[in-house]
Amino acid sequence: MNEWDKIAASFAATRRQPWEECVEFIEGMHGMAVDIGCGNARHLILMTSRCKFVFGLDASLNMARIARERLREEGIKNADVVCGNACNMPFKDASFDFAIFIAALHNIRGRENRIKALKELRRILKPDGRALISVWAKWQDRWRWYFVKKFFLRNGEHGDIYIPWKRDGLNVQRFYHLYSMRELKRDVRLAGFHIEKAWSVRKVARRHADNHFIIVRKFRNP
Repeated sequence: MNEWDKIAASFAATRRQPWEECVEFIEGMHGMAVDIGCGNARHLILMTSRCKFVFGLDASLNMARIARERLREEGIKNADVVCGNACNMPFKDASFDFAIFIAALHNIRGRENRIKALKELRRILKPDGRALISVWAKWQDRWRWYFVKKFFLRNGEHGDIYIPWKRDGLNVQRFYHLYSMRELKRDVRLAGFHIEKAWSVRKVARRHADNHFIIVRKFRNP
């Protein structure tokens, strides 16, 4: 059982409201769409009001079950959720007009695998398909000095960190790779995307941005 299966119910209870950045992007959706790392379906449900059909993908079987149950409770018929790996997505080439990949890329271990996931995202998008990606920011207030000190060490990739989930009697270490904006832009370009817009926001932090967002487009030729 992976760490996200262990905390699925506890984590899902804290993620109910869609992020405003996602709401704005979803308002322009149509056709076929996919939510990669869909969690408890908080954004996927909103996507179903705009799209012909929406797939959710999550690496946690327990989280996928929670998302499916929410779809059932809402009576939503134009969506489904599958459990799968973002580095090897179970979708055909050029299947989707739109995608979101929210707060999930940073949970993939190893830069090679994260770029592979981004290339998979490009593969499943139709030509001119667009995606919104978000990751946690490396230099946010909570871990700024941790990464300053780690810069001088040689263990792991700079940006790697384990963050505990301590709710409901749980204490589970979750892997994250926190990004600089420069690194995020570099990786999406290596995956063959064109960047339309990139920006950073403060969700919880008071001083430094804690989340990076980027909107990318798949051109016919990388």
